[in-house]
Amino acid sequence: MQPIRHVLIVGGGTAGWLTAAFLARTLGTAAGGVRITLVESSEIAIIGVGEGSFPSIKGTLSSIGIAEASLLRECSATFKQGVRFDHWVRPPGAPARGVGAGRGATALGADHYFHPFSHPSQRAGAPELLPYWLLGTAGEGCAFAEGATLQKAVADAGRAPKRAGDGDYLGPMNYAYHFDAARLAALLARQARALGVAHVLATVQEVELDEQGAIAAVVTREAGRLQADLYIDCTGFRARLIGDALGSPLRPLDDVLFVDRALAMQVPYARPGHPIASYTIATAHEAGWTWDIGLHERRGIGYVYSSRYSSDEQAERVLRAHIGPAAQALTPRLLKLQVGYREVQWIKNCVAVGLSSGFLEPLESSGIGLIETAAYLIGFLFPSDGNTEPAARQFNSMMRQRYERIVDFVKMHYALTQRRDSAFWIDNADPRSIPESLAERLAMWRCRPPHRMDFVTDIEMYPPSSWQFVLYGMEYPTDLAPQRAAYPREAEAEREFATIRQLAPHAAADLPPHRALLEQLCAQAEPARAVA
Repeated sequence: MQPIRHVLIVGGGTAGWLTAAFLARTLGTAAGGVRITLVESSEIAIIGVGEGSFPSIKGTLSSIGIAEASLLRECSATFKQGVRFDHWVRPPGAPARGVGAGRGATALGADHYFHPFSHPSQRAGAPELLPYWLLGTAGEGCAFAEGATLQKAVADAGRAPKRAGDGDYLGPMNYAYHFDAARLAALLARQARALGVAHVLATVQEVELDEQGAIAAVVTREAGRLQADLYIDCTGFRARLIGDALGSPLRPLDDVLFVDRALAMQVPYARPGHPIASYTIATAHEAGWTWDIGLHERRGIGYVYSSRYSSDEQAERVLRAHIGPAAQALTPRLLKLQVGYREVQWIKNCVAVGLSSGFLEPLESSGIGLIETAAYLIGFLFPSDGNTEPAARQFNSMMRQRYERIVDFVKMHYALTQRRDSAFWIDNADPRSIPESLAERLAMWRCRPPHRMDFVTDIEMYPPSSWQFVLYGMEYPTDLAPQRAAYPREAEAEREFATIRQLAPHAAADLPPHRALLEQLCAQAEPARAVA
C-alpha cells in the first residue's frame, strides 16, 4: 500500500480550484506536505448556473486566506441575505386558500415569502418564537421571517448585512454572496497557486486503469502521461474519471425534480448606481422559475424549466417577458442540465467533486455548498497511508445522505404549492412525486413544527431554521391548537415579537445601503494574498 504523496485534480472551475486551495491549506502543500497538481483544458468553458452561494462559503474563503474585499472587488461579488420567492404559493392575483384551525398568522394572500439566512431570534430567557407564531401571537398577517428576524426588514430596505468597520466575513446579519462564476474561479486559482498548487494546462484524452481497476494515469494531449496517488474528478458533467473510466452511474431525479433546462442572460442595469438587491429573487412561472441575481454592473437572470412541460421556444418567451425591454438585444445561453447524483462518488483512488458527482437545480444554491462539503471531507478523511477504502465508505455515505436531504429540501418548495394553473405545478404537488422521507417529515409537522432533533447536523446543508422559513413561507398548516396548554408563555412571546417590530427600522437605519458598502469596500481592497 503506497502512501499518498501526490494528488492530481482533473478539471478547474470553482470545483477544481476551491478543492485545490482548501486541500493545499489543509494538507500543508506550501510547507512541503502533500503535492497537489491541477490539470485543466483551455478549451472547456466554465459552467456557471445561478452565481449564488450559502453562508458556509464565508468560512471556506476565510480558511484559504481570501480577503473579503478582494472577493467583492475581483468577482463583482455582492452580499446575499437570503432568497425571495415570488408566486410560489399561488399564481399572481389568485385568492388565498382558507386557513385551517390553529394555522397561525401568516402573510395570507402575499405574493412572496422570504428565506433569510439569519436564524429566528432566540434571546436569553425568551421563549422559542415559532410555536407562538403558529398560535397567532405575532399578529394577523405577519410572516414568520418578518416576525422572528430583523433580516427581512433590512433586506427590503436595500441595506447591506454589515458595516464597513465589521471584520472580514462578520456582520450583524448572516449572509452569503452573489458573484461572477468565472471571476471566482480565477481568484481561487490565483490563491491555490500561491498556496503551492502546481498548474498544468492540458486536455485529457485518455484515462488509464491498472490491474485492480484503479486509475493508473491520465493521458493529456499537451503534457503527456500524468500520474498521482489520488485523483480528484472535477471534469463537470463529462465525469471523465468517475463516470466514463470507473463506471459509477448517475442516479436520475427526474421523477422528483422536473427541471432539466436553463436559459440565462446577463442584463445590464438601466442606469449607473442602480440599487442592488441583497437577495436572490426566485419567481415561479408556468414550467419552472427564474432567478434574478444582482452583481456590480449587471444582473444575472435565467429561467430554469422542464422540457417535459415547455419547449425551448416557449421558455425563451417566458424569460423575455419576465425581463422586459432590456432583453431585446440579448441572446440567451441554453444549458442542458443533468439533474441527479452518483451514490458512489469515491472509488478506489478516485473521488468526484462538483458536477461530476451530481447536480441539483440552483434553487437554494447547493452547488458550491456540496463542493465545500466534498473538499472538507477529503481533507479530514485524507488517507495518507494509501488505504482509501475506509475513507471512501464514509465519504460515499455522508455525501449520499447530504444529497438526499437537499433533494427533500428543494422538493418541499414545490410539493406545498397551491398553484393549479399548469401541469408542471400540479404534477409537482402530486404525492407520487414526493420522496417518502419528505412525506414522513411533513406528516409529523402537521401537529408540531420542525425541531433540531429532526436533523442530523453532519449530513444537513440547511439548518432547521431554513426548513421552517420555507415550510411556513409556503403556508404549511401545522395545527398546535390541541397543544396550546403546552405553550403558557404567550405574553412573553408577544413582547418579543413587539420588540422585533420596534427594532427592525432601527436595524435598517444602522446599516449602509448595499451598493454604497460594496463601493466602499472595493475601494479599500488589496490583491489577495496567500496565508501560509
